[in-house]
Amino acid sequence: MGNTGPPHQKSASVPHCRRDAHRLFLLLLPGQVDKKRRAGVKGAMGIASMQTTLAKYHLGQVLRHRKHPFRGVVFDVDAMFSNTEEWYDNIPEESRPSKDQPFYHLLAENDQSYYVAYVSEQNLVPDDTGEPVDHPDLGDLFGDFEDGRYPLTFQLN
Repeated sequence: MGNTGPPHQKSASVPHCRRDAHRLFLLLLPGQVDKKRRAGVKGAMGIASMQTTLAKYHLGQVLRHRKHPFRGVVFDVDAMFSNTEEWYDNIPEESRPSKDQPFYHLLAENDQSYYVAYVSEQNLVPDDTGEPVDHPDLGDLFGDFEDGRYPLTFQLN
């Protein structure tokens, strides 16, 4: 499987998302956040300059894995691989994704459980079923499913 975290029981809860991670996410979306606000976020985080990475998918979007039978809702994005080397080394070498691409945190579900998945951008595609995800922690971060996505219910900064 490689790109999923260990499945948890249906009562699994989402780890608290760091405020700075969401500030960094603003830097990943230059087309959707004005330059003045991006500069303010960089200053607040003590970042003089940094490489900008464009994330293909957005918070609240429903995605599915290209190879494995699960789907989920994006709740956080890392500009590049930010998990442990042990996690990465557990992926079969022939399946290991490049580390220099966005990695997405998903509130994921499959036929048996709910869990948090960490997946490279190359292994995700939009879910076109039009069906909501049934993860029990969605309500902590998002509003009701509408128009194929989940709207944020908290402020990013």
